Amino acid sequence: MRIDKLKQILLQTQQRWLVTGAAGFIGSNLVEFLLEANQIVIGVDNFSTGKQSNLDDLLEIVGSKKENFTFIKGDILNEKLCLELTSKVDYVLHQAALGSVPRSVEDPLATNSSNVTGFLNLIYSAMKNEVKGFVYASSSSVYGDSRELPKVEINKGKPLSPYAVSKAVNEDYAHSFKSVYDFSSVGLRYFNVFGKRQDPDGAYAAVIPKWIKQFVEGESITINGDGENSRDFCYVKNVIQANILSAMHCQELGTASIFNVACGEQTTLNELSHVLKREINTCIPSLKLKDTIYQNERVGDIKHSLADIRVINKSVGYEPEYSILEGLRDSLKWYIQNLYGA
Repeated sequence: MRIDKLKQILLQTQQRWLVTGAAGFIGSNLVEFLLEANQIVIGVDNFSTGKQSNLDDLLEIVGSKKENFTFIKGDILNEKLCLELTSKVDYVLHQAALGSVPRSVEDPLATNSSNVTGFLNLIYSAMKNEVKGFVYASSSSVYGDSRELPKVEINKGKPLSPYAVSKAVNEDYAHSFKSVYDFSSVGLRYFNVFGKRQDPDGAYAAVIPKWIKQFVEGESITINGDGENSRDFCYVKNVIQANILSAMHCQELGTASIFNVACGEQTTLNELSHVLKREINTCIPSLKLKDTIYQNERVGDIKHSLADIRVINKSVGYEPEYSILEGLRDSLKWYIQNLYGA
């Protein structure tokens, strides 16, 4: 379903939404979309990875509709807060987590605390308060050592990191809440999401914003291996569509559903770097881009990733509206205007 049509549907009825991780990359994009659709939104974030600048940016965009937004600085590890946040809301979009596989390897305790205990607090509170739509961010990392392509929801492998374990546990808890409490939910296995407000800095930066920054600042990008590793990159507006559709269909589905969220297309890192160079040169013709540096592959990196998205299409009508090229052009425009002043 086109995202504009989805917005028109929401505009017909104002409802209350809770977005966790509201100051983060995906969370802030969800808040922006919901406010533009005249929804009432409660956002929560502890700023462990989220940024005030993301909130400032989205509030400037939505203008007067910011009056429908309530932000609470808090932590989902606080059980009492979770009960208060989920009281009298229609839908929960749970995005708060400590992301990144390398981060989880360095600090598995923090990852477990945020991603498992925090998740349990929130789903339990949503169940107690009879929330009618509970959607949470899972991850393609749960496929672990499975070499099957494309990735199909029913065929998981063994998790290869503490982060992957934490997301697999989320799915197990969701299934148990359906079995024990008859509480329905939808878990979304994200594949390489990118878009505006994704952090280009730090040790755990995702490849697309990191490369955009390096290119624009005149640095060489680095590819681990021969560059023929491939990923299923998914623009954030596709992820918004998946979240809203899943929330709206949650009761109708009546299960602990698990869906892949991606484009169903493979892009190699070499292809990605070529497209980025071309599009950046179109935006900033005077910029001189340096050659790519190749180095040894990282231990544990998977060679290829590709999602089968037939289940989410059949279940809720999800169809990725934005290709990787359209998403890159949209993202580049935002990064260049907001971060680099070019």
